[in-house]
Amino acid sequence: MSLRATARITAEADGSLPVLESEGPLALRRTRAAAPGWTRVTVVGAMSAPLGGDRLAIETEVRDGARLRVDSAAATLALPGRTPDPATYALHLRVGADAVLCWLPEQLVSAHGSDLRVRTAVELAPTARLVLREEQVLGRHGEPPGTLVSRLTVRRAGRPLLDQELAYGPGAPGGWDGGAVLAGHRATGQLLVVDPAYDDRPVAARPLGDHAVLTPLAGPAALVTAVAPDALALRRILDAARDELAPG
Repeated sequence: MSLRATARITAEADGSLPVLESEGPLALRRTRAAAPGWTRVTVVGAMSAPLGGDRLAIETEVRDGARLRVDSAAATLALPGRTPDPATYALHLRVGADAVLCWLPEQLVSAHGSDLRVRTAVELAPTARLVLREEQVLGRHGEPPGTLVSRLTVRRAGRPLLDQELAYGPGAPGGWDGGAVLAGHRATGQLLVVDPAYDDRPVAARPLGDHAVLTPLAGPAALVTAVAPDALALRRILDAARDELAPG
């Protein structure tokens, strides 16, 4: 039997969390922030999910002037379920004026036989800042991946900033594992930084080592995309990029 669950977070500028609602496998816990002025929420998996047919969602609102970091206690493992229907995991993120959201979950692992659709939709005020990390690991050790389709849509001041869709595994368009895409790597990810300061100081496009690239976006924003042989190598690449683009 598939499940439906929606968790909700609302953060205020005074550090309060007027809404912190857990549901089903999405358990939310307020945890200690590393820096003054920040609020931190950790997603703790309460059961194995998402499974085939599950419908999971997290709705997050960072109100004007608030600073929120959301992370997770462990990787998310997409598994096959009793139904052939794909699972869905929807993230709805809204960031207000002069607010900051750091969305830094652990990796999403696409296990063999799973079928997951991830949809991340972000709405930013003109003066909002965003640091968003996505990491996908295609298959557990020694196994082929499941099917994973991930779409990220970001709007700033009501205008599109980024809209992209990535697909891997059985059923994905041909060539996803070829030299122009993954080239045999099994970990892939990206770091998106949106900061009004880039209006005056846009970043320059350049490679970051052999398997990552930094790309400026009109918006103002910077996008780092990377592939790696494993999750640890991928995290090192994206952590180094975050230290450069969004220190602190």
